[in-house]
Amino acid sequence: MKKFTFLLLLVITGACKNSENKAEDIQSTQGEQVEISYASGFEIEKFDDYSIIEVKTPWPNAEEKFRYLLAEEDAEIPAGLEYDQKIEVPIERIVVTSTTHIPALEALEVTSTLKGFPGLDFISSVKTRELINSGEIKELGKNEDLNTEVLIDLKPDVVIGFAINGNNSAFETIQKTGIPVVYNGDWTEESPLGKAEWIKFFGAFFNKSQQAKKIFNQIATSYKDAKELASTGKESPKVLSGSMYKDQWYMPYGNSWTAEFIKDANADYIYSETEGSGSMALSFESVLAEAQGAKYWISAGQFTTYEELFADSEHYRQFEAVKNRNVYSVSLVKGETGGVVYYELGPQRPDLVLKDLISIFHPNLMPDYQRTFFKALEDQ
Repeated sequence: MKKFTFLLLLVITGACKNSENKAEDIQSTQGEQVEISYASGFEIEKFDDYSIIEVKTPWPNAEEKFRYLLAEEDAEIPAGLEYDQKIEVPIERIVVTSTTHIPALEALEVTSTLKGFPGLDFISSVKTRELINSGEIKELGKNEDLNTEVLIDLKPDVVIGFAINGNNSAFETIQKTGIPVVYNGDWTEESPLGKAEWIKFFGAFFNKSQQAKKIFNQIATSYKDAKELASTGKESPKVLSGSMYKDQWYMPYGNSWTAEFIKDANADYIYSETEGSGSMALSFESVLAEAQGAKYWISAGQFTTYEELFADSEHYRQFEAVKNRNVYSVSLVKGETGGVVYYELGPQRPDLVLKDLISIFHPNLMPDYQRTFFKALEDQ
């Protein structure tokens, strides 16, 4: 009987120790959530020597999420941890696929790690163009048709992918060689500050999370201060946006990135009550009926002059914004090879976008402000 009791105690003690070990294992896989205040498309969980990034919206209406393990050299990774790709950090060689990724690299002071990009002419940044001109950054063709042979020869530690859906055979080819591809969905965010907060995504790859947080907080504070200034405006002028392509006027929805800028700049977007993804396709007649009296027209397509505008359609003359020369476009500010600066820097610096719009809608609030992106159409 004594032997039986002794054996029973051993079993119970062992079971308790096993339970404690399991509890410790579970506890060891619980990290600290990095604060993400505005972005909805990703999360970061930080541990001692590794992080997990979960990208929830790699592209619109995505049905799958991606988990990426960012581990330092010799990091102790718990057994059974699930992830799609493992990347050793800090990375030293990177390939990115969207111009919206460039400003984050520059702000984090890691531009020298960029080794390849599809469509170098679209890059406007002076600093990055210097690296391109010196041969440090290689041309990789087009995003939808990457030159995988050149990319693989570059031996990047990671490729930051941009995709409209999950069907990208080039990315599959790259991953088969052992080079991890990580999807970045900054462009799917509808909130201006949500897009900018993806700098924290990049910070994690370079062990610069604190620097990324500081940079974002400065942008967010600048944005909030500008929004507060705009709220003191005495009126909320009506605003039209978008432009015609063939027989359709493509207009941002009321829950879009553009519409939120207009709202925060204390202006009244004509289609503020609409909701959807992408852009609305409307007839010219319906837009004229709704927006003929709008005081301002922003983001007027690729037009840079009124001459170009009227060459496209004389009907534009019917809008009050056109009659009063209150049409503004981002297409007048370009880099040395023709890339539009707004499409590169705008998502990372929404505070500058907002200030541009405030200076247009409420000129008395920012009388001496020099706009970064939006410029008035020229006569010729």
